Amino acid sequence: MTRPYTIAAIVTTFNEEKNIARCLASLRWCDSILVVDSFSTDRTPEIAQSTPGVVLVQRPYLGAAAQKNWAMDQVNADWILHFDADEECTPALQAEIESLLASGPRWHAFTIRRRVFFMGRVIRFSGWQRDRVVRLVRKGMARYANLRVHERMRTVGPAPVLRNPMLHHMIDSFDEYVKRVSGYGYLGAAQGWRDGKSSGFLQVFFRPLWRFFRMYVLQLGFLDGMHGLVFCMVQSYATYVKWAILWAWRVNARRGRQPALPPFDEDPATWAFSPPSSAS
Repeated sequence: MTRPYTIAAIVTTFNEEKNIARCLASLRWCDSILVVDSFSTDRTPEIAQSTPGVVLVQRPYLGAAAQKNWAMDQVNADWILHFDADEECTPALQAEIESLLASGPRWHAFTIRRRVFFMGRVIRFSGWQRDRVVRLVRKGMARYANLRVHERMRTVGPAPVLRNPMLHHMIDSFDEYVKRVSGYGYLGAAQGWRDGKSSGFLQVFFRPLWRFFRMYVLQLGFLDGMHGLVFCMVQSYATYVKWAILWAWRVNARRGRQPALPPFDEDPATWAFSPPSSAS
């Protein structure tokens, strides 16, 4: 299909040798692919470099939002498509995006649904059946907000939802995912500390319980069987870790002990968002 716009795919990675080949293979229809690696210690760089059309660069990791904003500044294309290494573009999604670009998009950004897989099985409930993220953007018309974890895209104008989803192979090895969840909790606590938030009984006790109840009962996670139970509990655990760490940091601060925070990207250029004045 002939399209008047170029499109570049951006994939950020760290130790993704199990997923990166599948992700890159699904994006080979793009005009270019930029992989921004955070100095992986496994075969991720080797696999990326051996994939035709892929440019690999390495940069210290200061959060997903910072990494992706930096990456957007490195590509020269009309449109940018963001993917994580554990995600996969389906032929149907590819065809929809190519058709969209061929017809001349009305908007500057688009949201893509994610079909989430847990241990090889699709999560049909728990609220994650409505998981969607802004991932297709016109260059210069979108920027990630300054958050250390759970990045959020700011766009010029609305970001309509595309019909076809991407595949998100979120959890394949449960023991590895639990470690990752703990890391998310630590980063979430760091963001909370930076934002001046406090934590106490309500946050540590009720927030995890409420998240489990909402996902497992109100959002019908129990209909996914044992997969649903374990999935909802690990999400609740992530909430507990975040608020428990923040509580411990506040306690220690009163004892004169400051937390060891992860590095933040303090470069204003990373977060600057000045779309063209002609954007509508």
